[in-house]
Amino acid sequence: MTHGPARKHTALPKAQTLVEALPWLTRHHGKTVVIKFGGNAMVNEELKAAFAQDVVFLHHAGLRPVVVHGGGPQISAALDKHGIVSEFRAGLRVTTEEAMDVVRMVLAGQVQRELVGLLNQHGPLAVGLTGEDAHTITATRHTPEIDGEPVDIGRVGEITEIDTGAIEALLADGRIPVVSSIARSEDDHHVYNVNADTAAAALAAALGAETLMVLTDVEGLYEDWPNSDEVISRLTASELERLLPDLSSGMVPKMEGCLHAVRGGVTTARVIDGRVQHSILLEIFTDEGIGTMVVPDEQPDAAREQGES
Repeated sequence: MTHGPARKHTALPKAQTLVEALPWLTRHHGKTVVIKFGGNAMVNEELKAAFAQDVVFLHHAGLRPVVVHGGGPQISAALDKHGIVSEFRAGLRVTTEEAMDVVRMVLAGQVQRELVGLLNQHGPLAVGLTGEDAHTITATRHTPEIDGEPVDIGRVGEITEIDTGAIEALLADGRIPVVSSIARSEDDHHVYNVNADTAAAALAAALGAETLMVLTDVEGLYEDWPNSDEVISRLTASELERLLPDLSSGMVPKMEGCLHAVRGGVTTARVIDGRVQHSILLEIFTDEGIGTMVVPDEQPDAAREQGES
């Protein structure tokens, strides 16, 4: 019989992968991780299924994942269907009262439901809520400036307060909260559309999360785009702050979110490539890690403790 040793040999890399994950499993056990779901991972069926597996894996590995999502492509499609024109100003979607009804319907009734369904194929785990529920996210009207002039972009909110009570209760009950980026209003009876990157960062800080992970459609933050596709694997909050003015508009809310999170007490914030299947597991449980990791200024060794990625 020759198959015995050969079979052992083919299984060995699997065992090594598990052993490599051990220090990370130990380090992250019981820690809260906020994951912003977006980009390609939201629209590609295989990536969606892999994302759900990753989040459930984190849960069973003893972490406390919280998922936050927006739904840009789905909102645009639904507005088209309702004959409402999508207009963007200062990089943000102009959200009229009519558009807000569609945004709310799509985020809470479509995108969130699908995500909850995918997670719950693995057990009675996910519970969906929006920022409106139990005052989780409160916002006031956001008025950006273009050329020094304030611009009215409708029901787009700026987060003023986070109440983590409902999320904490779900986590304590062993559930996976899935949060849609809609906020209740601080000063009137309406609701606001809030940027999902910003919402994820604010929740991560308020929850005292260990890690904020933002899924994107790029490999990470590039060293010298477009001249080079070299990804910066690690940078401090101050280094990131210096880079912000030169970033592409799509990366700004993501990187500002990372900055806000680490300045607000989150140990590490990472931008990872959501186009890679199981990128979350690769980032959290392997020595290489992928994407760009932001660490606080006052702890230059934080990344080494986390496992340099």
